[in-house]
Parts: sequence; structure tokens; C-alpha cells
Amino acid sequence: MRLAPRVGGVNCLFVGAGAVAADYAAGLAESPLSLAGVCDLDPERAAALAGDHGAREFTDLDRALATVDAPVVVNLTGHAAHAAVTEQALTAGRHVYSQKPLALDADRARELVATARRRGLGLACAPAVGPAQRLAGRTLADGRTGTVRLCYAHAHVGRVTEWHDRPASFLEVGPLYDGGVYPLALLVAWFGPVERVRTADSLDVWPDREDRTPSAPSHIEATLAFAGGPVARLSASLYVPHRAREFYGLEFHGDDGSVYLGDTGALGTDRDTVQFGRAGRGYTPVPPQAPPTERDRLDAVEAFATAIAAGDPPRAGGRRASHIVAVCNAIERAAETGEPVAVDGHGATADPVPAPVGRPAGNGRHAAANGDRDGPPGRDAAIRLPPVGLGCSRYRGEEYVDRVDSIAQALDAGYRLLDSAELYGNEHRIGDLLAAPGTPDRDHLFVLGKVWRTNHRREHLLEACAGSREELGVETLDCYSLHWPAAWAHQGALERLAEQPVERQEALTFPTDADGEPVTADVSLAEAWENLEAVHERGWARTLGVCNVSVDQLRTVLRTGSVPPALVQVEVHPYQPRPELVEFCHDRGIRVVAHSPLSAPGLLEEPVLAAVGEEEGLSPAGVVIAWAVTRGVVPIPSSTDPDHLVANLAAGSRRLPAEAMGQVGSLRDPAFER
Repeated sequence: MRLAPRVGGVNCLFVGAGAVAADYAAGLAESPLSLAGVCDLDPERAAALAGDHGAREFTDLDRALATVDAPVVVNLTGHAAHAAVTEQALTAGRHVYSQKPLALDADRARELVATARRRGLGLACAPAVGPAQRLAGRTLADGRTGTVRLCYAHAHVGRVTEWHDRPASFLEVGPLYDGGVYPLALLVAWFGPVERVRTADSLDVWPDREDRTPSAPSHIEATLAFAGGPVARLSASLYVPHRAREFYGLEFHGDDGSVYLGDTGALGTDRDTVQFGRAGRGYTPVPPQAPPTERDRLDAVEAFATAIAAGDPPRAGGRRASHIVAVCNAIERAAETGEPVAVDGHGATADPVPAPVGRPAGNGRHAAANGDRDGPPGRDAAIRLPPVGLGCSRYRGEEYVDRVDSIAQALDAGYRLLDSAELYGNEHRIGDLLAAPGTPDRDHLFVLGKVWRTNHRREHLLEACAGSREELGVETLDCYSLHWPAAWAHQGALERLAEQPVERQEALTFPTDADGEPVTADVSLAEAWENLEAVHERGWARTLGVCNVSVDQLRTVLRTGSVPPALVQVEVHPYQPRPELVEFCHDRGIRVVAHSPLSAPGLLEEPVLAAVGEEEGLSPAGVVIAWAVTRGVVPIPSSTDPDHLVANLAAGSRRLPAEAMGQVGSLRDPAFER
């Protein structure tokens, strides 16, 4: 039975019905695309795939193109047939998305792009960029590697006679045009076209026991110079098993650090797929911070069809694929001649640099949260924050700890929200890290500062903010907040508390009278907020915030202030979820940051968290973090354990289902006190 196209759907014609076609077709059930026809030289394969999806089957492409009303042709034939099928479809006025490679000859590939341009048609080619590749691209773009000068790329397709039901096409073209295109596509996207093949060599290595042997070289090594600066060494092989330690890995080495992408063709990503190694330190996993998505091969076709439906047939992917064919041709020539070979760019360009994340736009006065899908309901007026931040307090109960290594490790893992405060006494240490090689560019960090409650008077507050900016080495804080709403008596400047004796620290920050009660100052919350606004007026902070407040206190700030708070930081965890405050903030586009999300005594031993964690594949701490993020709250856990740092960040990519949220919510304890 024919599947009816969905509303706004696009009919497609699949040309080729082999194993890869089945992979593409697996996504049809959840896609607006509709399979109108299948064409394959093998009638049984065509009939089987077409029958599974209610489509018509064909063995002749001309007849299929004349019969089926499908504006998009998906070319899933063997490598050597791609160019001919794409040309036939373009000539018939169809947009084409092709499996890689676009062609086997650079001149033929260039003509395909020219044909698409002349006819106003879209032309794109696999491989598509998935979440793992985008994460690696963002990691490269944030500046922490410094100038990238060397890359190592592997494309170990493996012995196709052992794992593919029809290996002939692979054996005919060799590993370069099948596997090599994966790392090449990413390198061109990030560094622009290849300018020259510096060196290349090829080998004919193959097991003697095999009856079916490659007709093209089975192993190729090449060194490539890119327009964007780096030199890359590429290894593509049919001989090296695809289960070797390096499969489709890609490694970038810069002056200040290195980035490793474990699989250039992966459709998904996990905690260890992308890693960063600061110069002089080992690799740290960079876990994804977006909810995992069920991606499949058809996603790229759907994006292609969406652009066509919008009247903008894409051809940039075709130009890039054409250039990659030229690179492969040049590698073959360099291997044959032993001489360098220049490569034509074919109009290929690098992708735009990903925009920084975690920064307020404009002046931060409730700027739009461009794409912040996990913010509060009032997110159109909310600053954009990453799902999870890092608490930089050096306090551990009654002890002080040095946080330098753990904060550096957190930056390496991908934390981009740093919660600092003058009370913590380590702003200068954070400043040293922010200025050190291997740290992300300033535009990629959200730095939150807090003035201590002994400095609420205007002159003291301005002095404190100036000191924090100097210690942190930043001209402008992304948010500057009142640490507490109530003021205490000023005892002197809080300069580098971590270097003071503990007794002196306590005397400066916790003034008490003879009875041990806090010595307060006659500074109201409204006055303190007015003083804080002076920081904003001077351009020292993009946004303002307030910590440890009640709803009533927050109303006071909103009623009396001229600059509304962009951020509220309070203690939030399952024992103390603060639903009224969270809802109040979200309704007004105020972001809620949760301090101490994991440290409530006994919380992580709760059986409920263990049960939810077992169901969701999370630790109890991971459940709490995911619970907060699912509510639109930004937790800022603090840890000195490298594994916990990575696990906490990774948990921020998860969203709990309603049932699990209810289970965690059952832990609410109105009587909770710390």
C-alpha cells in the first residue's frame, strides 16, 4: 500500500536499493519525506525496498524519472555510477543528493556542479555533519587550541570482503574515495580547500588468502596543505581492519592544545567521542551538552529538501564534494609521480565559525536567547546560558581547597559558565587560568562574579567589582550579582582571601558582635541593588543578578530597580526545589542558577535517585543534574574529581521523562535546612 505524503512533505526517488539505501529508508517513518519510487538494476532489490514503503519499483532510470513525481533524487548507487546517475537526474530537472563520492573524476564533478547551477537545481553530497562533528568543530572554534598546524586523519575502511555483502565497488575505487572523504569533508569545512598535495604514496597490500582483490591501491598515505593553514596527514586503507584502534579518527594539534574526534562518520556522539588535550596535559573528554538526538542518514536529505522547498536549492555541498574529488585525484597523481600536486578549489569554502555560546547578546538587558531551547518559558527575554556551569568555590565544608587544577580540567571538558565570587578568594587564580594557553577565548565564556555582603555600600561595591575584574583579567563581567540580599558591616577590602590566614579571612567576611551575632549594615536591598546598577552603567557588567533571595525580595528588586535582574542564583535540589521562585523567574525571563545542587546531606544516597538512575543510565548525581536542566534551571555543581567533572557536564545533555521527574519531585522536603 502506498504511503501518503505528509503535509508539506517532499517525494523522493531512491536510485540504488542496496544496504545503504535501507539505512536511508529506515528514517522515512519519522520524516516528512515520502518515498515515491525505487530504481535498481536488480529487480528483486528494487521490489523489496519499494514494497516495504509503498513505492513504485523500476529497473530503468529514464522510465523512473518520467513516471514518478519526485523533485528529489537520492543517488545511492555504487561509487563508479554516482556521476552518471547524478547527471541523468539533473538533466531531467531533479535536485540530487548523492552518496559519496560525487564522482571519480574532478572534471566530471565540476561539470555536475555547473549543470546544477545552470538549471537552478540543488546538489549535495554525503557525508553529512552529525552532532559529534559539530561538537568537534565548536571545540576547535573556541580558540583553546591556538593556531592549528598539524592534523592526523585516518580512514580505515577495513577489509570489505569480510563485512560487506557486495564489496566489488569498494575494491574497484579503493579506500580514498569511500573512506577518505569523511575526514576530508570536515577538514575542508573547517580550514577551507586543500591547496596542494605535498607528498603521497600508495601500497598494494592484501591477504594472500583472499580471492577477491582490490583493483585500486589498498592503502594510501598523503600529506595535504590547507588554505586555512594546517598540514594534514591522511591515511586511507582497505587493508587496515575497520576495528583497528584508529577507525575514522581525526586529530588536530595546535600551539596550545589538541582536539581528537574519534569517528568522522559517526551519526551520534557519546562522552568520549570528542576530547581536548591542553598542552602539557592529557586528553579530557568533551561530552555533548545538547540532548541526544536519534539521527539517521536521511536527516541530511531532509535538510536538503527543506532548503529546496524554501526556494534556496543548496549547492555549497556539491562544490565541496567536487573539490574533494579533485583532492583524491591529486593524491593519486602525487603517488604516481612522486611530485607535489596543486589542487583547484572548485569554489569550495570553509563553513562560518560557530557562534559563541553562553554569552548574553547586546547589553544583556534581557537580550533574546537565540536558540536556547532549554531555557525558561520566558526565554525570549532571557540571557543564554549553557545547561551546566561550574561552581568555583574553594570551600569544602570546613576546609579550603585549591581549585586551579579542577577549574582547568573543567574548561578542558567544555564548561563555559564559571561561577566566581570575591568571597572565594581565588579570582586571581581563575584569572591566571583565563589568560593561560589552552583556555577558550573570552567570547566563549560566561563569567559570573558576586560582591560579598560586607561591600554593599556604593563605594565599597564599586571597589569590589573593580578588584574582581582586575583579578579575573576581564574588562566586563557577564553578570555581577549580590551574593546575599542583606548587608553586613564593612571590615575592609577582600583582596586575595585565599592567601590570608583563616582567622583573618573569617574576621573580614563574617563580622560578629560579642554575642557571636552578625554585625549588619544599614543598607537596604533596594539601595544595594541601586549601587549594583552603577556597575552596569559603567559597562563593567553586561547583566546583573542577585543570589539567595526569596520571591518577596526579588519583587523588591523588580519594583525599585531600573535594570531588571537577568539571573537569580539560589540553592536548588530535590529536597529544596523552590518551585514558586523558579516559576516566578521563568515567567519574567530571569534565568535560575542552582548552587549546591549535589551537596545536600544524604541526597545522593536516596533510593529514588538510584532507581531513576538505573532506568535512565545515570548516576544519582547525574539524575539530579538532569532533573534541574529539565526544569530549565542551570546547576553549577562543584567537584575536584576529573571523572565527576566530566560526568556532571555530560548529565546536562539529558532530559528526564515526566514519570522520572515526578519520582525525583517526591523528595521535596519543606523542612529541609542546611
